Amino acid sequence: MLLGTIGSTPPPFFKQGPSALSKLLFFSALSLFLMVADVRFGVIVPLRATVATVLYPVQWLALRPVVWSKAASLYFETVQSSLAKQAAAQYQLGLQSQRAQQVEQLTLENSRLRALLTMRDRVNAPVLAAQVLFDAADPYSRKVIIDKGALSAVERGAPVIDEDGVLGQVTRVYPLTSEVTLLTDRNQAIPILNVRTGVRGLAFGDSVLGSGSLELRFMDANVDMKPGDLLTTSGVDGVYPPGLSVARVLNMERAADSAFARITCQPVSHVASSLHVLVLQPLIDSTLVRPDPDTPTVTNVHRGLP
Repeated sequence: MLLGTIGSTPPPFFKQGPSALSKLLFFSALSLFLMVADVRFGVIVPLRATVATVLYPVQWLALRPVVWSKAASLYFETVQSSLAKQAAAQYQLGLQSQRAQQVEQLTLENSRLRALLTMRDRVNAPVLAAQVLFDAADPYSRKVIIDKGALSAVERGAPVIDEDGVLGQVTRVYPLTSEVTLLTDRNQAIPILNVRTGVRGLAFGDSVLGSGSLELRFMDANVDMKPGDLLTTSGVDGVYPPGLSVARVLNMERAADSAFARITCQPVSHVASSLHVLVLQPLIDSTLVRPDPDTPTVTNVHRGLP
């Protein structure tokens, strides 16, 4: 230790300044002065503007993650909302399309029902309204199934018509349903009358499968028949009432080597698309009745004669 330092006070480790109370009083007075000066004279406004200008880039950079996260969230919400609206719009479009198709179908069905009611008023016979359920399963025949059967008093052989004319004939009757053989079936025949000339004939279903037409057979080659002639039921068979529209002559061919003309007709009824029909009561019973074996015959009565 140096001799000059013996007995002297060592310097303090930290530099001592004003006391804490002095500092508190000074800064409190300065704060009050600045507040009064800012309120009265606005001396801090330029300083505040300068600090805000300097700190703006820092604030902008600090807010970027928040802004980007909000934008991303809004983007995904917008996409999901757009997809949901698109799905709802497509669903509504499907409903509107279905309703439009139903309106067209109902309009067509309504017009046919009105025509069917008019046809019922013109027919002087008991009628029964029925609906076509489905086509028969046999691909080699033209038959449909209706929703009325024996419980509804449908009889075998009863004529079936739609709003335009004769559709066919009941060939099988079940308790709740019936089978109707259409005019175009190759095994079906119906007596007809030419309205223009009064010529009678017999119309058969065309033998060509799926042609959907009728054929007049065994008609003389010189018969007065022209394309466009209307053919109606003649009523001679006792099954179909007379005057029901059956078909129109479509084509007539006369072959030199044949005594008969080939006449093709087009049914006036909706053979392939009828939904509602009328079942008529046959004029007479068309079914054959078996003779009673116990009834005596002519042979039995004259058994004693030679």
